[in-house]
Amino acid sequence: MASLDLDRDVVTLTADLVDIASESLQEQEISDAVETALRALPHLEVVRDGHTIIARTRLGRSERVVIAGHVDTVPVNGNFPSRLEGDTLWGLGSCDMKGGVAVALRVAATVPEPNRDVTFVFYDAEEIAAEFNGLGRIARERPELLEADFAILMEPSVARVEAGCQGTLRVDVRTTGERAHSARSWMGHNAIHDAADVLVRLQRYEPRAVEIDGLTYREGLNAVGIRGGVAGNVIPDEAVVTVNFRFAPDRSEEQALAHVRDVFEGFELTVTDSAPAALPGLDRPAAAAFVEAIGGEVAPKFGWTDVAQFTVLGIPAVNYGPGDPVYAHKQDEQVPVAHLVDVEAALTGWLKGDPR
Repeated sequence: MASLDLDRDVVTLTADLVDIASESLQEQEISDAVETALRALPHLEVVRDGHTIIARTRLGRSERVVIAGHVDTVPVNGNFPSRLEGDTLWGLGSCDMKGGVAVALRVAATVPEPNRDVTFVFYDAEEIAAEFNGLGRIARERPELLEADFAILMEPSVARVEAGCQGTLRVDVRTTGERAHSARSWMGHNAIHDAADVLVRLQRYEPRAVEIDGLTYREGLNAVGIRGGVAGNVIPDEAVVTVNFRFAPDRSEEQALAHVRDVFEGFELTVTDSAPAALPGLDRPAAAAFVEAIGGEVAPKFGWTDVAQFTVLGIPAVNYGPGDPVYAHKQDEQVPVAHLVDVEAALTGWLKGDPR
């Protein structure tokens, strides 16, 4: 049975976490280890929900912050266990996001009297379908456990603050025709030919760039798949273009869908995936104070992350964690030692009122 020693330095603790296999839906061992380590800390109240562990201070501070990270990984790909070479720690999950989890665990252990109350959330099943996501489950079923003024998601962000995130919408745009023998094509109607208009509209589309809280979010509407055809001698009666819309945080999911329907007016649309964007919320006092304390340039988050789970609850949230996301899910997944040390120091300083 795996165990964790939160007195170990953040690099060693990251390696210890990487060395506990925790592919999505197989998180019991790592969650047991996290729970046991946190229950040994008398200043924390610990709650377990499935394989999600929540630990909270109860100091009566005027402000509460959530610090969250997921403990699961994608399947192993010749990158297990960990190895430390020079200034880089390699291994499955080192970047996404056991490095961030290690930082959060170290902060939980070493800052018993933070200047604001803290809720630490270590959740399961982030890397698979949203229905399994532990943070989403808590948000739906026990939202009182996530009540806070601000949230930090330990997503790899090159050790800088990335605020909010784009929303994502995926639709199938369908054209229909009538089958016929290709030798007598005039007796049918070619659905693939009709799909040309879908592609033309995409080619001519001009995406927005939207400034929110001083950050520029760029939208994108793109074909990501196309299918159609029955046989080499049959005029096809259906073609489908799969389109992905990455939308800025000033749009709701409903507004994003309405926009896509406008773009493809006259075509049949089927929604196959949708997730909300997250506003950066940098105008909120708690978020502004964090950014000022951490320092450095704030960037918009391109892509979707679980910060959107907090936005749905009305909690401003940012991404801030060690590691470069370009290495997430790759065989050569890695995290720089400097990122681990710097992010731990920054969060510790912020919660002690001694920002760097």
